Amino acid sequence: MAFWNSKAKNKTKNKSPELLEIAVAQVQDKYSTYPSNGLTPVRLAQIFRDADSGDVMRQMELFEEMEEKDPHLFSQLQTRKNAVTGLDYEIIPFSDEEVDKDIAEFVKQEIESLENFEDVLMDLLDAIGKGIAMSEIIWTYDEGKVTIDDIRWRHQKRFFWDENDTLKVITKDFPAGIEIPENKFIIHRYKARSGHPSRAGVLRVVAWMYLFKNYDLKDWVSFCEVFGMPLRLGKYNPSASEEDKAALMRALVQIGTDAAGIIPDGTEIEFKESSKTTSINVYESLARFCDEQISKAVLGQTLTSDSGSGSYAQSKTHNEVRHDLTVADCKALAATLRRDLIRPLVLFNFGEDKRIPYIRFDAEEAGDMKETADIYEKLICQIGLKIPTAHLYKKFSIPKPEDGEEVAAPPTTAASVQTLKNDLIVRSNKEVTDTELQKIDKEYQEKIDSFADMAVAQSSSVFAKIFEPVMKLLDDVESLDELKKQLEDEKFVEALYKKMDVKDLDELLQKSMFYADMLGRMKENERPV
Repeated sequence: MAFWNSKAKNKTKNKSPELLEIAVAQVQDKYSTYPSNGLTPVRLAQIFRDADSGDVMRQMELFEEMEEKDPHLFSQLQTRKNAVTGLDYEIIPFSDEEVDKDIAEFVKQEIESLENFEDVLMDLLDAIGKGIAMSEIIWTYDEGKVTIDDIRWRHQKRFFWDENDTLKVITKDFPAGIEIPENKFIIHRYKARSGHPSRAGVLRVVAWMYLFKNYDLKDWVSFCEVFGMPLRLGKYNPSASEEDKAALMRALVQIGTDAAGIIPDGTEIEFKESSKTTSINVYESLARFCDEQISKAVLGQTLTSDSGSGSYAQSKTHNEVRHDLTVADCKALAATLRRDLIRPLVLFNFGEDKRIPYIRFDAEEAGDMKETADIYEKLICQIGLKIPTAHLYKKFSIPKPEDGEEVAAPPTTAASVQTLKNDLIVRSNKEVTDTELQKIDKEYQEKIDSFADMAVAQSSSVFAKIFEPVMKLLDDVESLDELKKQLEDEKFVEALYKKMDVKDLDELLQKSMFYADMLGRMKENERPV
């Protein structure tokens, strides 16, 4: 690699990675105390109090069980995570300088060499629910370079905060815990709200809804077991013995399971039909309410995650809210990867004086980009607003072409150039060299530019007068969304056009046609030198 040379090595400071695996996975990691069994409000509150004091083991085990036991919660969290892991990403150099590009290329190759990088992202996004997620980087050396051998997920219950609020990890050799080694772990924190990381996860917010839904489902299952079945009421004489009573009870049970039974003489069985019609939907309504609250907490909305009524406009608005969450997740994850993965990689290989490249996830939706492109087209082509090309490259995440790099062009442009070359060859009746064509094209472009400058200079006052209402509109609007909304209103556009003074427009068009005619005549008479 060109960017890896002895000169770069000499500038690198003596920073070496920790090659040993710190938080080695242990057999007991797969076992749990199952805190959700027999979960009560008192027990849930105690689990949260333990987590607030720094011991998050039972809270993390509870969160893990919540995802396993609640299909709706699992689905919502998976949707949230997959919205990020399914996106393309790119490594962006810190600047256009050659050294920054070389560093970015090196980082890109290292990340792309990880076969399980999507799994790594999924593991780190576990912080959305639990507030924090950790993965250990397994460093190695390859041909004198520090490279990434693997990135392995570590269970959150292996970590805790001590009395000084210092994050520590429990290892086999140090069961009391040690401080997190520098440049060894990727620690992703998610802040659903302000506060300590142990309290910032989404699952902390929805835990109470999970508890209420859990109670509701237990009662619902018991209700469904007996709902609709008639009550079997046995009657016995006051003189009946205990043995007769027991025989009657056995008969009642057998009738329920076997639809047959025997009873002592002198006893009676009566069937009472169920009339619980008013309570049929109570359990389902409570369960659905809990699901809706979980959806709001995880996705920020309900209409795209739950079946039910709702207008298309409402669904579109709610989907945009969810997209905002995806963008926020992408930015937070990109910041974590830059801090805990890319920065150490650059430090070990290039030195701490080098600038760190960025990682960016392509979270723009196609519809959003199309609408944005339409707005820019109107601003530039119809209104004449001057917008720097650097802003457009950044807005649409398009890399700026390098010097001499082949770029895409509309087919009509390429066809026009070829037609011009063929026309020149025919009219000159001799072969035209590329040098001669370049000379003609250069002179031709200079003449176009001079005529354009003349037209702008002579017509600037006319343009200013005509587009005065438009410029006032741009000064009054506060956002592009507001401008777009007004321009889509046909009555508003018609009223705006009436305000424009177009009496000098005919003269301006005549000048433009005159310049175009002169330009065409010059080109028609052009001959190779």
